[in-house]
Amino acid sequence: MNNAASRRLKWLLLLLLVVGLALVALGSCGPAYRFDITPTPTRTPRPTLTPTPTATPTPIPTPTPAWPVTVGCATAVPDAACSRLRETVDLDSGHFAWADDPLAADVRLDLQGDPGALGVGTWAYALAAPFYTIEDAVSLADLQAAWAGTPAGPWVGRTLLLAADTADALAVQWGAPAGGIVRVVEAGDMLADALQADAWAILPFHELEPRWKVLRIDGLSPLERGDAFARYPLSVALYLSSERRPDALGMLPGDLANRDESRLAVVIMTGVTALTRGTAQTMESRGTTYPAQDIGDWLRSADLTHVSNEVSFTPDCPVPPQLGTMTFCSHDRYIELLEAAEVDVIELTGNHNNDYGIRPNLHTLDMFRERGWRWFGGGTDLAEATRPLTVTIGPNRLAFVGCNAVGPAYAWATEESPGAAPCDWEALRAQVTALRAAGWLPICTVQAYETYEYFPTAAQRDTFRALADAGAVLVQGSQAHQPQGFDFRAGALIHYGLGNLFFDQMQSLETRQEFVDRLFFYDGRLLSVELLTAMLEEYARPRPMTAEERRALLEAVFAVSGWGE
Repeated sequence: MNNAASRRLKWLLLLLLVVGLALVALGSCGPAYRFDITPTPTRTPRPTLTPTPTATPTPIPTPTPAWPVTVGCATAVPDAACSRLRETVDLDSGHFAWADDPLAADVRLDLQGDPGALGVGTWAYALAAPFYTIEDAVSLADLQAAWAGTPAGPWVGRTLLLAADTADALAVQWGAPAGGIVRVVEAGDMLADALQADAWAILPFHELEPRWKVLRIDGLSPLERGDAFARYPLSVALYLSSERRPDALGMLPGDLANRDESRLAVVIMTGVTALTRGTAQTMESRGTTYPAQDIGDWLRSADLTHVSNEVSFTPDCPVPPQLGTMTFCSHDRYIELLEAAEVDVIELTGNHNNDYGIRPNLHTLDMFRERGWRWFGGGTDLAEATRPLTVTIGPNRLAFVGCNAVGPAYAWATEESPGAAPCDWEALRAQVTALRAAGWLPICTVQAYETYEYFPTAAQRDTFRALADAGAVLVQGSQAHQPQGFDFRAGALIHYGLGNLFFDQMQSLETRQEFVDRLFFYDGRLLSVELLTAMLEEYARPRPMTAEERRALLEAVFAVSGWGE
């Protein structure tokens, strides 16, 4: 082999060696089965986006209210209203505590309501005078002028008495009272001071009692219901308010008022009714309901209306009626007058229910029963005649008892026959005492000896006062054909005689004069009495008295009346 061929062979072997080494190097960097030097490119996958979770706020815990909440009264709030609120606070010491400083209290009782304040009732007052006062009414303008120190009308020379907290409450509305006319006194001394100084007073409604006469203001009285009271000017509103703890308001009393109409009962008491003789004659000519046309609203306005019916009904009563007789009957048709008056309670202590025998008396009781009327002081026999009639109106539990002290004997009930209950004074006093002890308010009526005088007899005074001492809240004489005076004894009102209601006695001015007593019971006691006065016309028809007639009657009757012993 020549040299040239030898050199070509060496270069070929060197080339093969280099290629072999390169292949070995490539094999050591990848899989054994891949021989391609340039790999096929691949797409890198896009990563999946995971949603970012919404952030949940961490709840802030509601703070537990701090107890007890402090409660207080603004200085102008009536003391009794504050006391009522404090009683509730003291009973719930886990939630409330009383604060003597109202400015530091969480909750405050006030007479002025902030936004968000809770109304909790009305505190009512009455303008009142001692019972034997002739005036009946004043104007609001004159009252406010007297308050401001410029008296006019009935306020000239007169003092106005009131307790300190009453003065504070009214000053919120009227400004501070002027000195001289307005005088602050202790509540317990107010009536005695009024009697001594011929003064009038403003006192809280619930503190009234029968020895006070409520005076109307612009014709309005706090004793009236509904819209009439809504317009009455002597009252202040009560509010509970709180900026710091309004959540606590609903746990306190929602009504702190001192006047609640659901606790009020109105009873009308009247004098003699005898639908006979001249009264019956007028009913025949003018209509059976004619006698009530002028005072019917008085009689119908009460929760309970009483009449003392002295004459039994019978279909056999002579028509036309007999005049001049003393043997009485009423025709059945005349009961329409009592229906028109919407009577509820019939007193049967009168002398004449057996004048035509016992059959008309029993027939009359059947007529009453058919109409749902109830009776006392007489009945089908002695047991029924002496049984009390009990009536409940709200919290006022009334018990009517009555008796006939004078006869005649045929008018009295026996164990087997109807009539009036004869007066057994010892038994009657015991009955009244037992009723009062059992929570009843006894109203006791007596058919006493008839006189034509404004003043009672000595026997009348003694027996009526004894019934008051026994526990009666009202003692009334039902025998009187002319009005008689008043008395007070052991907390009771005594009216010795009201005069006639429907009876024909036109023989004198005195027998034409009539009282209709409107009694107001509140929260289980006799609160007040309003004296309505009428004058008989046409032998049958009472009409409201004129101002002059009323003044004359009140002056005559009050002159012989007393304050008890």
